[in-house]
Amino acid sequence: MTADIADIAELARERNILIRCGSGGVGKTTISAALGVEAARLGRRACVVTIDPAKRLANALGIDALSNIPHEIEGPWSGQLCALMLDAKGTFDDLVDRYSSSSEQADAITSNRIYRNLTGGLSGTQEYMAMEKLYELVEESRFDLVIVDTPPTRHALDFLEAPSRLTRFLGHRLFQALLLPTRAYLRAVSFATQALLRTISKVAGAEIVDDAISFFQAFDGMQDGFRARAERVRELLESETTGFILVSSARPDTVAEAGWFADKLHESGLRVEGLVVNRMYPTFGTATDVRSVDPTTALGKLQANLRSYQSLTAREEQAFRELAARLAPAPVARVPLLEVDVHDVAGLTEVADHLSAAPTQRAG
Repeated sequence: MTADIADIAELARERNILIRCGSGGVGKTTISAALGVEAARLGRRACVVTIDPAKRLANALGIDALSNIPHEIEGPWSGQLCALMLDAKGTFDDLVDRYSSSSEQADAITSNRIYRNLTGGLSGTQEYMAMEKLYELVEESRFDLVIVDTPPTRHALDFLEAPSRLTRFLGHRLFQALLLPTRAYLRAVSFATQALLRTISKVAGAEIVDDAISFFQAFDGMQDGFRARAERVRELLESETTGFILVSSARPDTVAEAGWFADKLHESGLRVEGLVVNRMYPTFGTATDVRSVDPTTALGKLQANLRSYQSLTAREEQAFRELAARLAPAPVARVPLLEVDVHDVAGLTEVADHLSAAPTQRAG
């Protein structure tokens, strides 16, 4: 067990991997980029990886686009900040090239229709390739810190479970049967497997089955490499050098979603090391600080508006207080609602200031 951290910014100083999670629309990508800015200000080499095919990360950084290759962001820091947007197919192609015994084997896989469909949109491929990219960036040792901007909470679980799912799949008897080197040998496969293949042929056509068999047989000899990488990624997620940060707004629904995800992490043997509550309304004292005046006057109307506003901020604080207590001793950072959307390094720097400012306090 690692020592408790003092604030969110310390995670950017101490950890090698930060996994940022939360429900949709709470500013997760902005917080991920701001953590990268903070790490670069601390003199570290940081890379922010987004799985989202939308251009949110590029927009937050004030650039036109990102690719599957780390793009360096210029800024007033002593360290380095890079960012990339995952290209699942490109990452998968690179992986096939790496583990193929020859260019012929790689071509046989990448030209197969099953492979093209797999990389084109099969559920889970995006999440698994994100894990592969994480592995690649960590093993290259080019960066001190890799920050992963995950999909919304429910899909983030797919991302975290991808290594285990792949390991189970590669060990499945049907997969092993389809790796048999010749079609003739398939006659020795169990009756149940043959029956399954005949059923698939009737439904999808014999050509699809032939493509599937060719695809799996083309992978012959590569499964050990895939399995080893999947196990290594799981080790990385469980390492003390990896930290999980939840991002939420102060709305009860997003707080409940964050709490649900924290429970799921706990069930997996992982723990949340920081909570960021984003887009909070600032406070302006308490209602008792202001002497009551005639509510029909202009000053009285302003006072009523202030009290209504103070009631709103109190409800926001109450909304996540229980979650903060459950996550203790993880620190909590409160990022206020800014006057404008974050769309450049200056805006991200302002957000980063709030992650390391004095108002950041420990949960509970």
